Amino acid sequence: MAELITIEDPDDPRLRDYTGLTDVELRRRREPAEGLFIAEGEKVIRRARDAGYEMRSMLLSAKWIDAMRDVIDDTRAPVYAVTPDLAERVTGYHVHRGALASMQRKPLPATAELLRNARRVVVMEAVNDHTNIGAIFRSAAALGMDAVLLSPDCADPLYRRSVKVSMGAVFSVPYARLETWPKGLDPVREAGFALLALTPEAKARTLDEVAPHRMDRVALMLGAEGDGLSAKALAAADERVRIPMAHGVDSLNVGAAAAVAFYATRQRS
Repeated sequence: MAELITIEDPDDPRLRDYTGLTDVELRRRREPAEGLFIAEGEKVIRRARDAGYEMRSMLLSAKWIDAMRDVIDDTRAPVYAVTPDLAERVTGYHVHRGALASMQRKPLPATAELLRNARRVVVMEAVNDHTNIGAIFRSAAALGMDAVLLSPDCADPLYRRSVKVSMGAVFSVPYARLETWPKGLDPVREAGFALLALTPEAKARTLDEVAPHRMDRVALMLGAEGDGLSAKALAAADERVRIPMAHGVDSLNVGAAAAVAFYATRQRS
């Protein structure tokens, strides 16, 4: 059972994990280096715990203590009870959901391990917007993608915004970070995956024409918002595929495009 500790000083060093949560650059450097991430909200905290992440501590406003009682009783990590005002002074924003948890990261799997039993894989290149990362992971989980591979310059799926937007789906889909790009795609092709690059280019074949749902193993490549996949990534692909557009629309947001493509890639009975 956790120790419930009331804290009244925003400078208390025990709250260090939660300081400056709105400072994106600071948190992007600090959290992976210290092996932690922040889960926000009751559902996300529960999903992180259920996915096997170890809790370092919780930061709760008074009204959330009863709601989280079973979690408190089931953890040995300290639970810090604070007022909403103090939580805002520590984190830098109004904590609407009233519940935060600092969780311990787990080592990422090797690419080969991730691919071993996968059939449908997402590959992201330079997707550095945390909202898009979260949206893509949520769609990947909902639409049956087996794994996610990230280029070295992709944003962190465990950054608070990504976790929140995904509603904890980042805990459901295993992911790995490729060490090189696009050379890191070689093991994917060698494992028997067809590399399909999603692009709005008119010369690309439509998803219906390519029929990825009939393929045994598919790796769907997605690029960053605006820039899309790089020339090197496109050159490394086996096929360029597109979603047909109507009414003069040239493309979809990468999160929306990913959901459409994931559905088209699903294997059907």
